[in-house]
Amino acid sequence: MNSFSITAVGQLAKNPELTVKGDVSYTRFCLVGNDYIGKDESGNARETVTSLWFTAFDALGEVIAKNARKGDQLIVVAQVRSNNWTDREGEKQYDHSYVVQSFRFGAPGKQKREELAARRDEQRSESAGVDA
Repeated sequence: MNSFSITAVGQLAKNPELTVKGDVSYTRFCLVGNDYIGKDESGNARETVTSLWFTAFDALGEVIAKNARKGDQLIVVAQVRSNNWTDREGEKQYDHSYVVQSFRFGAPGKQKREELAARRDEQRSESAGVDA
């Protein structure tokens, strides 16, 4: 049973990082999101940036690493796992990790849009050469 899961919508802070160790592969990535937090004294909107790191294992992680780029929007459903440990000074430390259960691609970022435009231009050039 998964005690907690979250749905996160954000943009990739940088390209996902695929790691392979033995027969296990995993991809780590960071999503960032901006949230409105009110207005300043001058009446201008203020935002805060929230960032969370996620881990996706095996085929799920490989798909993300292969197809997602910095700036792309991802919609992620992740299981929240608790990471508790005692540090060298004997103090109890508490943290959480987010393990991806599923995801969807959202809006492409600038890098992906440029890649897609270059691919379309290349296809047009190939088509024009065939017609000649």
